[in-house]
Formats: sequence, C-alpha cells, structure tokens
Amino acid sequence: MDSFSIFNSQFSIVNHRLMVYGAVHLTCSKNTRPLVKPDTIVLHYTAGKSALSSAFYLCRPDVGASAHVVIGRDGKIVQLVPFNIEAWHAGRSYYRGRAEFNHFSIGIELDNLGKLSRDGKRFVAECGAEVMPSDVYADDSGEKISYWHKYTDKQVHVLNEVCRSLVLEYPIYHILRHSDITPRKIDPGPALPDITLEDLLLGRSE
Repeated sequence: MDSFSIFNSQFSIVNHRLMVYGAVHLTCSKNTRPLVKPDTIVLHYTAGKSALSSAFYLCRPDVGASAHVVIGRDGKIVQLVPFNIEAWHAGRSYYRGRAEFNHFSIGIELDNLGKLSRDGKRFVAECGAEVMPSDVYADDSGEKISYWHKYTDKQVHVLNEVCRSLVLEYPIYHILRHSDITPRKIDPGPALPDITLEDLLLGRSE
C-alpha cells in the first residue's frame, strides 16, 4: 500500500462522523452521554454473521452494547454512534491505572467470526457458521494450536485508514485490543495484525 497522507486520504471526519463513499450511518438512540476528547481506540470482533446484522443488533434499544463503527469484510463502513458520544463497547475494563474505558475510547468492531472449533476438516464458529480452511488462521503461540477467522486484506486496510483519520482528529495515544483491557474477552484475536500509532502515521501498518 502507498504511504498515507492527510492530503490523499479518501477518509474524513465531519461532525464526528466518518465521511467516505459507501459508508452507512445508523442511529443508535440509546447512546447519549458525551464523549469528550477520546484518547483511546479499542478494537473488537463482532462474532456475528455479517457486518450489517451485527450493526443492527448493536443498535437495538434492548441490547446493552454498542460501538462507534463496524467494518465489514468487504471494507464497507457502518457507523452507529458519533465519535463525540459514548458507546458501550468496553464493559468492565482496566488498563494502566485507568478503568471504565467506555468513558474515553472509540470502539471499532470488525466483522469476524472469532475463535473457531475444529471438527475433523471443518472449522465452525460459535454462532454455527462454517469457515472455509483458506479463511482460517492457525495460531501456534500457546500450548496448543488454536484456530481463528482470518481478517481480509481490504478490511485491515480500511481499519488502518479509519484509525489514521481518528488519530489526526482526536488526541489518540492508545490503540488497544479488547483483550488488553479485560481478561473476560479474547477479541480481536491473534489473526489481526498489531497496529501502532507510529506505524499508522508513517504508513507502515500494512
């Protein structure tokens, strides 16, 4: 990928919403608390069957979770909550002396089925969806091998562009995984490459 520049990016933020061709903007009326100067981005996976189904689920008034953005496997963006409004994506959370990350972070969900179970030659997600072997990431960093749904190249590219736009617009100094801020969660998992502020701004994250 070419190095990023604020002059050639197709992404912009206007009134705390991402402006990019094809982006879908939903209304998540349950979220109303102001989010002032967010300084952290928290990355998640949806573990749902599609980006839109996950986005509509998170917008439901009877669901006690939400996120600012969902990024589909095709790179399409769905924004649920403006970046100046708190979303409910972090839950009980703690990192480096701070707690309750909903109060100062932006939550990005990636359309991904997460950790998979292996049944012979089949790989199955918790929701019951089957994943083709070519879309499986095998992680051998633990005591035994584990299997995860791969992220697409387009999805990772769009994630990096979104994060760069947020870093330029807000005082972001942490990009964290959900698993960094709570032992209850394992998302976004080892299949997602690490993203750092330095690499984002120097165009080295892809």
